[in-house]
Amino acid sequence: MGIHERHRLTEVINAKGTFTPLGVSRSSAGVAAAVAGALPEFFVMDELADRASDALAHATGAQAGAITHCTAASITLAVAAVMTGVDPDRIAALPDTSDLHDHVVLPASQVVDYGQSNVQAIRLSGASVTLAGSEKRCSIDELDEALAGPDVACLLLVASRLVPGEAMDLTAAVRAAHRRGVPAIIDGAGQFPRAADLLATGADAVLISAQKYLAAPTAGLVLGTHRLVAAVRAQGKGIGRAMKPTKEAIVGVLAALEEWHAMDRAKWEADQAAKVLAFVSAANELPGLTAEVLPDPTGLPLSRALLTVSGGIDATTLAAELQAGTPPIYVETAHALDGRLVFELVPLDADELEIILTRLAMELQATEKGE
Repeated sequence: MGIHERHRLTEVINAKGTFTPLGVSRSSAGVAAAVAGALPEFFVMDELADRASDALAHATGAQAGAITHCTAASITLAVAAVMTGVDPDRIAALPDTSDLHDHVVLPASQVVDYGQSNVQAIRLSGASVTLAGSEKRCSIDELDEALAGPDVACLLLVASRLVPGEAMDLTAAVRAAHRRGVPAIIDGAGQFPRAADLLATGADAVLISAQKYLAAPTAGLVLGTHRLVAAVRAQGKGIGRAMKPTKEAIVGVLAALEEWHAMDRAKWEADQAAKVLAFVSAANELPGLTAEVLPDPTGLPLSRALLTVSGGIDATTLAAELQAGTPPIYVETAHALDGRLVFELVPLDADELEIILTRLAMELQATEKGE
């Protein structure tokens, strides 16, 4: 009896991407075995964290790394770290930030709600937020003006396709912060394959989700300087106590990193591209659909399938019908009002792709008949 049947859970096809409400990603059998092997064991947790730091540094080129409960926790703890350093009294006092530099500059165009706003993740540390620029755009000059304000603790930037505003030159933004003597942090939750590129901006820390494209258990990765990573780890004696990683999460991350090193990434990228091309070709045979390959806007080495519906078909209704069927099929609907649906295929196998195409054909045929 499988876990879904045992607990009366719904089996779904996730074509929405690394989406937290659907369980984010699928870990490999090797990662699952490592997690299972960790559960009955005891560890010196600081020693395990040291090994994880070494592995993260080796994998990404960072000076050091730390693991937190999730990327949202990483935002809160990285901000706390720049405010307190490793000072135990300051750490114990949070979220009271009296006598600390406690303003975080965030481009208004990079305010993102992942289910929790990144503004709230910052404020949980006790810091306040200074928004720079507008919701549509933040220039380097506008950023510099905000960085010149009083009591600035750090700059937080976001690297994500979910950023609503105009893309920003992250390297230029980091340099602007450093000219003011302000550390810069990049939230790149879904950007593990690009971790080295984000670190190359000069950021003091890059925050990554372990459970997205690394496909590890739920965990946040803080990649950065020795000094900042040490201060993040020191938060475990303060507000970080509630955001600590588990032993099985750390061991799972180590296993996922080993698989990442062993992977033929060129072949993986080619396989993913071929999968999307085949899906797009098949979807273009369906009436009322135009399908095309959608490259990742942030530069991740993967593409998605963009389906545009026409002929009186409503994209929002089509997505709802896919989700209401058996099994439910979840797709990205951010642009459904414009008649576009996005399908991410990375974790899906050939059988699941065939189910999606069959269901699309059925729903389109039903719409055509007016059912």
